[in-house]
Amino acid sequence: MSNFLVRLWDAIFLPGTNRELEQATHASFALLTLSLVWMLYTSRSIHFFNLLVISLCLWAAVAWFLTELKKEKAKLKSNGELLAEQEETSLSSSSPSSPSSQTPADSAESAAIPPSKGKTTGASANFKD
Repeated sequence: MSNFLVRLWDAIFLPGTNRELEQATHASFALLTLSLVWMLYTSRSIHFFNLLVISLCLWAAVAWFLTELKKEKAKLKSNGELLAEQEETSLSSSSPSSPSSQTPADSAESAAIPPSKGKTTGASANFKD
């Protein structure tokens, strides 16, 4: 039990999720649901029913988000895969004349804007060449 708490404490300060954090989240929601059901049973108040519905909807949304996060995490590439892909693309586009090797800044510079006919406006009008 203490090992679980230590791993949970460490998981709080790391980006992403892990098994301990998910288990703690589900346990917290289960205990919240249990306490709201007990309060609903003892008091028969509509307020506890409303809180129970809200907490169950929130639990369902969190569970859905965690499953979607796991799906997306499976699609992510590792750093090694990204580096290999980057090296592969840099080797395949080594010729400088190919248009695919231009960066967006290069292509923006090559699409030259026609010079103005001696008229300057704005802040550049105050400076002389």
